Amino acid sequence: MDVGQLSTIFRFIIFLVQVYYFGMIIYFFTSWVPSIRESKIGEILGKIYEPFLEPFRKVIPPIGIIDISSIVAIFVLVLFQKGLVTIFNMILSHLF
Repeated sequence: MDVGQLSTIFRFIIFLVQVYYFGMIIYFFTSWVPSIRESKIGEILGKIYEPFLEPFRKVIPPIGIIDISSIVAIFVLVLFQKGLVTIFNMILSHLF
């Protein structure tokens, strides 16, 4: 496998994480409109994002009506994405 192919694979992985991030943002905002969460799209988003959010909800209880665990989960996802970019850049720089 050459560097170009590896770079393409890394960019695709980062793209998938970014798509997941934007989907998480959308899912976060659907919590303000219960009718969306109860729709078929809301159910699909719930199946995708609830497994990721569940560990955060177990550790961080809601403050009143505000669920800050979702905000923390989004922040962790951003850090994960930045970490991946850094790791991929280090790998690619060592291949040259």
